[in-house]
Amino acid sequence: MRDHAGMSALSPAHFAGFTAILLSAILFMFQPLWAAIPLTFYILGCAIASFSPQSRFFLSVVSRGSTGRRVIALTFDDGPDPLTTPFLLKVLSKYKMRATFFVSGQSASNYPDLIREILSDGHFIGNHSYSHDPFLMLYPYHKLYQEIDAAQDILKKFGILPLAFRPPVGLTNPKLRPILTTLGMFCVTFSCRAFDRGNRHIGGLARKILGKVKSDDIVLLHDVRPDGENGVQQWLHEIELILSGFLTMGFNVIPLDELIGKSVMKTMN
Repeated sequence: MRDHAGMSALSPAHFAGFTAILLSAILFMFQPLWAAIPLTFYILGCAIASFSPQSRFFLSVVSRGSTGRRVIALTFDDGPDPLTTPFLLKVLSKYKMRATFFVSGQSASNYPDLIREILSDGHFIGNHSYSHDPFLMLYPYHKLYQEIDAAQDILKKFGILPLAFRPPVGLTNPKLRPILTTLGMFCVTFSCRAFDRGNRHIGGLARKILGKVKSDDIVLLHDVRPDGENGVQQWLHEIELILSGFLTMGFNVIPLDELIGKSVMKTMN
């Protein structure tokens, strides 16, 4: 059985669930209490997979490239933000690097000129849900669908259709796969991050990223305003250090679609 996106209709989570049920049924015949063991391990496995951005337990996830070259892709989440995004665009232009911005539908609606500037500078845009609720993956199917679809509707007004969806906080669940399949999208997470909690902790940001980045990484950063009186200036300094550091280390920053071999956005006629 295949879905229309050409992917197997059954995920590893399905097979693990079937196996857990079968083992529980067999164990129940010997000792009823033992039947809970495989089901408990299955539930624990689901919980762990939900919090792992690179897990493919529930659905196919793109978390890094496979070019084998010394290349990486830059991605920025949660924006756009009028206090930070315009400065970031100037820095990216200075280093001649193109990035992918996973924007929330709400921010895109509030700051349409920034979306247009991102696109006019040659960058790409992905879907990061409408409200960027960190608890989004706990919501029922229809609410999750509405969050992703509402962001799509807003971004269509700019003449684009994002194909890549990045879940808030990188969390996934079993409901996400059929929703993305219906919307003709795929899931993109990341393989290199600084655990900056959405620019709440920007101290040592460059050191953390440069100390772990590897070839074919998808780097996660944020373009929302940092905390503190001098937060924006400090963040920009860290971004400059990161971008110049990539070049010093011999990395070539390429667009995300080139890194993963899939279009992350298409232009509407």
